[in-house]
Amino acid sequence: MTTFASTRIVTDDVDRLTAFYEHVTGLTASRPTPLFAEFHTAAGTLAISSSQLTDRLYGADVVRPAANRTAFLEFQVADADAEFDRLTGLEFVQEPTTMPWGNRSVLLRDPDGNLVNLFTTP
Repeated sequence: MTTFASTRIVTDDVDRLTAFYEHVTGLTASRPTPLFAEFHTAAGTLAISSSQLTDRLYGADVVRPAANRTAFLEFQVADADAEFDRLTGLEFVQEPTTMPWGNRSVLLRDPDGNLVNLFTTP
């Protein structure tokens, strides 16, 4: 059996990206090393890794931070509109919108350009 465990974002600035996700999610990251952070939730783990670390472990140019514009990181929240109001000043792609499937969603970018969707189910 396969169990989904985590999603990892590689960045040139672990501190900056960790601070962003701590602010957005209200969670505190565990930091086993300065080059790595993890956010543990019941649904899975969001890991943030330094490009220095991945270059050392897997070879240079195996990953390129901030180069992926195809993935969404999605977090279910109690009230998407309230999160939009709370997070004023961040780079929003879409203000709170009701999606065709009924979710209320707000879309923003993290400091590396990754899409982050905060949504509420009906």
